[in-house]
Amino acid sequence: MKPIPLPSAVKVAIHGQTVNVEGPVGKLTWTHRPEVSVRVEGDGKTVVVERAKDDRTSRAMHGLTRSLVANMIEGCATGYARPMELYGVGYGVQVQGQKFVMNCGLSHPAEFEIPAGVSIEVTTPQARGDTEPARFVVKGPDKQAVGEIASRIRRRRPPEPYKGKGVRYAGEHIRRKAGKAFAGAGAG
Repeated sequence: MKPIPLPSAVKVAIHGQTVNVEGPVGKLTWTHRPEVSVRVEGDGKTVVVERAKDDRTSRAMHGLTRSLVANMIEGCATGYARPMELYGVGYGVQVQGQKFVMNCGLSHPAEFEIPAGVSIEVTTPQARGDTEPARFVVKGPDKQAVGEIASRIRRRRPPEPYKGKGVRYAGEHIRRKAGKAFAGAGAG
């Protein structure tokens, strides 16, 4: 039973099995399973997750619930960000209202709806050759939503191993392959 420290800017309200977290970055709500209980202790300074039984399901739900509540508190306090890069000559990204548009060598621009609670910030809109990629950051208070949107964007044009073109997470290393080796002048 490891208590979760509560930052001063974050407020947690518990109504039955529903946990509401509100902070400077946003508001999140989640309903936990009946095998565990969540309560605020110490004049609102810590959140404690406890289980009633010691069976396998209760232990699993205890750890899951504690992790999810801790992620909600951290997300509402500071938020989550997933920096990404788009490599490829002439590739680019831009945000148009509630749509994220990516030009990545397809016959048409790839468009993504930006859901509520998630924002995309473009830092470098256009890729400049093979060395400088287009850069953008997916941000939000919900860790799962940020990861899901980043994954969907990456899935549209995953990095290929020969030239390295495509969308990748910042700092991700792509194993490069050698291209076709041509035989000598006498072959053929």
